[in-house]
Amino acid sequence: MQSPRGTSSFDAVVVGSGPNGLTAAAKLARAGRRVLVIEAADTIGGGTRSAELFESGVRHDVCSAVHPLGRVSPAFAELDLTAHGLTWATPPVCLTHVFDRHRARSVCHDRDATARELGADARAWRRLVEVDDADLGALLDELLRPLRLPQHRRLMTRFGLRALQPVDRFTRAFGDEMTRTLFAGVAAHAMIPLSAAASSGPGLLLLAPASVTGWPIAVGGSQSIADALASCLIAAGGEIVTGRPITRFDELPSAPQYYFDTSVHSLVDILGDRLAPQARRRYRRWRYGPGVCKIDFLLAEPIPWPMSAPTRTATVHVAQDYRQIADAESAVARGEHPRRPWLLAGEPTRLDPSRAGNTGRHVAWAYCHVPNGSTADMGAAMVDELERCAPGFRDVIVASRVTTAQQLGEYDANFVGGDIGSGATSLRQVLARPRPPVNPLSPNPYATGVPGVYLCSSATAPGGGVHGMSGYWAATFGLAAAESSRRRR
Repeated sequence: MQSPRGTSSFDAVVVGSGPNGLTAAAKLARAGRRVLVIEAADTIGGGTRSAELFESGVRHDVCSAVHPLGRVSPAFAELDLTAHGLTWATPPVCLTHVFDRHRARSVCHDRDATARELGADARAWRRLVEVDDADLGALLDELLRPLRLPQHRRLMTRFGLRALQPVDRFTRAFGDEMTRTLFAGVAAHAMIPLSAAASSGPGLLLLAPASVTGWPIAVGGSQSIADALASCLIAAGGEIVTGRPITRFDELPSAPQYYFDTSVHSLVDILGDRLAPQARRRYRRWRYGPGVCKIDFLLAEPIPWPMSAPTRTATVHVAQDYRQIADAESAVARGEHPRRPWLLAGEPTRLDPSRAGNTGRHVAWAYCHVPNGSTADMGAAMVDELERCAPGFRDVIVASRVTTAQQLGEYDANFVGGDIGSGATSLRQVLARPRPPVNPLSPNPYATGVPGVYLCSSATAPGGGVHGMSGYWAATFGLAAAESSRRRR
């Protein structure tokens, strides 16, 4: 990575090189600003880093792995990341829910294939879950931005009436428990109880692009997303320095604007007394959600699924029934470890063999939800679930590594206590993320109250996921503020 020029001044300094920080930096640089990104780790990417965990030439996604919102991100489209080397691989099956060795149900990229999977529930699914191709752009324009009065009111009213329902109520529209469980697994990505208000919303958002653009992975690993963003930034004249943790604001070079792709609490620690007491109190009230315990596998052969559906996707959910998911999420919400976890898993080398090079190896991963900050090793329980559904799985494992929730938070400081969403997905924190605007007349949730200082991590609107939109909107507000200041002068 390039180092900052010793005598240069910058128009903006970005702290943190996750997808939001890099997106903010690239947008600023493309607008003609001189931008410096400072990253604490030795490698850029934050939650999109990939690494050779076991053997040379075999790449594993350490955090994020599948990117349904990345493929449809307006920010990534504007930055033209494909021109900077990013390639998406899209499987014919978006996700498969495996119940046991005999039963599975899938959401497919093709609507008709999904309808065949769902049978009698196909009509209700089409009406309640799927989004028409022509409506997807408008829906994402409304959802992947700060809260505002909707411009597409009919579309958002229809979405909102469904999204505000608990999963328990929403799924009553489906007659088959397998369909109910299929939806519940997607909604539970948000790590909230299925009985909670608005718990259907995350599921509806994630499933919106399924039949339009699918659920893709980045060829070469999620690191490819960060590398493409960095390429875009550097091509526009931006600079990156790595291996430089920031703990105090005084450690930063002078600039008119600063953007923090950090956790809320790290921001408070860095800004210190520069934050007004009221702003500091509001930030301190930010709550983190449950964490995840993850296990990465190096395999001698692909997972021996006894059915074909899980072999045609990058995303697999494993739970015997709806109750297993509901019980696990309720236990975690109470601060308890689930008696029997349900799994989110993937096997990317089936779709992207380049991740294993010519080694003949295969890559897989799985994670489950646990209380925030948990030090529990859930690896054995996760292997048990995979073996239950794919007999002989243990025999193909060459090596494995468990990352507890606490360790994940240490690996990426934005994932406090292993919370990969950078904040609990409560209705209040979704509507005022991470707090109400400093100035009620200026709907800028990225402003900190410190002149020229913005928070741009996924703790801000529109929230978690690899889409770069938090950074995009923070930079948009920052550019507008700079232009307004220039005009006043």
